[in-house]
Amino acid sequence: MDELMASDPSKDDKLILVDGLDREVGTATKLQAHAEGLLHRAFSVLLVREGDSGQELLLAKRSISKYHSGGLWANSCCSHPRAGEEVVAAAYRRVREELGCEAADLREVAAFAYRAEFDSGLCEYEYDHVIVGRCEGDPNPDPAEASEVRWVGFGELATELAERPEAFAAWAPMVLSMAMVSLGRVSCV
Repeated sequence: MDELMASDPSKDDKLILVDGLDREVGTATKLQAHAEGLLHRAFSVLLVREGDSGQELLLAKRSISKYHSGGLWANSCCSHPRAGEEVVAAAYRRVREELGCEAADLREVAAFAYRAEFDSGLCEYEYDHVIVGRCEGDPNPDPAEASEVRWVGFGELATELAERPEAFAAWAPMVLSMAMVSLGRVSCV
C-alpha cells in the first residue's frame, strides 16, 4: 500500500480521527488512516455558478494517478483538514491548491459518515462535511488532483447519476444530492 501513496506529498499529513459524532479522538497520518480504515474528518466542496439556464455545479474528474477512485467524477474538490485546522478554512485552502481558483461564501450544509473499501486494500472511512460556495475565476486544476473539470446543471447531473452511477466516486451521489437539496433542488438519489 505504501507504493500506492508514494507520490502523494500529503501522505504524512496528520488527519483528525473522530468518533461517530465527529468528536476528535486523536490523529493519524493519511496513509495510516486509509490503510487501517480509521474514521477521520474530511470535507467535500461543491462550487456553484449561475449559468445560462440556471445554477451549475463544478465537477472534477479525479486524476487517474490518485491512490483510489482515479478517473471517476466527484464533487469540485475534497480533502481532509489537518490537525488544528478548521474544516471551512481547509476547504478554502484546498480549492486553491486543487482547482487553481478561489472560492467565496463557503458554508457547511450537511455532514455524514460513509465507508468505502477499494481493491487496493485501502479504505475511506470518513465523517464528511459537505460544503457549498461560489467559484471565483476560472478553474485551472492541478493535474495530480483532477484530469478535467466541467460545469453541469442540476437536471443533467441527476440523469447522469441515475444512468451512469459507475462513473462517479463512491461518496459523490450522497454529496451531490445533499448539496442540491441545500441549494433548493430536489434530491438526485
